[in-house]
Amino acid sequence: MSTLPAAGFVRLSQILGDPRATPPTAALIPVGKSTWWEGVRTGRFPKPVKLGPRTTAWRVEDIRALLDRLGRQGVA
Repeated sequence: MSTLPAAGFVRLSQILGDPRATPPTAALIPVGKSTWWEGVRTGRFPKPVKLGPRTTAWRVEDIRALLDRLGRQGVA
């Protein structure tokens, strides 16, 4: 979780990782995009916030809570 900012928003590539980025971004939650969006739809993962017409992000607090919950469940 040290790669997360203290507050603010993160984009999907910061959550799921991006091996093509320079430097590559490691995944915080190792699932694919379709699995992530299905989890958002079913409520397993947090709902996004629309910051603009083509910009979707998640609150850092929601992602930290998700990581804590997954850690307690022994799932990551």
